[in-house]
Amino acid sequence: MISHFDTTANYTLEDDSVILRPLQADDLENLLPFAINEPTTWQYSNVSAKYEDGMRRYVNDALKALAEGREYPFIVIDKQTGEFAGSTRYYDIQPKLNSLQLGYTWYGEKFRGTGLNKHCKFLLLQFAFEELNMMRVEFRADARNERSIAAMKSIGCQVEGILRSNMPLEDGGRRDSIVLSILKDEWESGVKERLKGKL
Repeated sequence: MISHFDTTANYTLEDDSVILRPLQADDLENLLPFAINEPTTWQYSNVSAKYEDGMRRYVNDALKALAEGREYPFIVIDKQTGEFAGSTRYYDIQPKLNSLQLGYTWYGEKFRGTGLNKHCKFLLLQFAFEELNMMRVEFRADARNERSIAAMKSIGCQVEGILRSNMPLEDGGRRDSIVLSILKDEWESGVKERLKGKL
């Protein structure tokens, strides 16, 4: 069965700890403090949102990709504090292949290591596999980004390999990208319950 992903729908995902709602143009103001005060957040990203110009471009590009049906960006809200915490998105959405990628994920410094990421990933994976009928969710990261790779492994991702010299870096040179994934049968046969137990 082909996935029924509708990029024009208003998907809001929520549990006791976090709200993920579609990114909007006026969220620029909510995310700008991170871009100005925590520019190293995007050290390993090929799409940087540091400084005001970077975040403005980041939000505009995300909304353009949403309008074109290519991506579905979310803003992350920490329900415990009521604060905006970061952003994440579905991208490379391929309904006919029942596949998508989950990434462009970043959080402000105070929200890292708090468990917020696991709540976000649980909601996003549950929605992808159980509502959108995805058979595969893929993740990628700069192969040097040990923190991000460890976080992906901790939620149940399996390493598939390295794409050498996969994409250019903002400051010059090229990066190797590590590819990880979770399959629907893995989600159903243990990944879901293990991740749920860590929340």
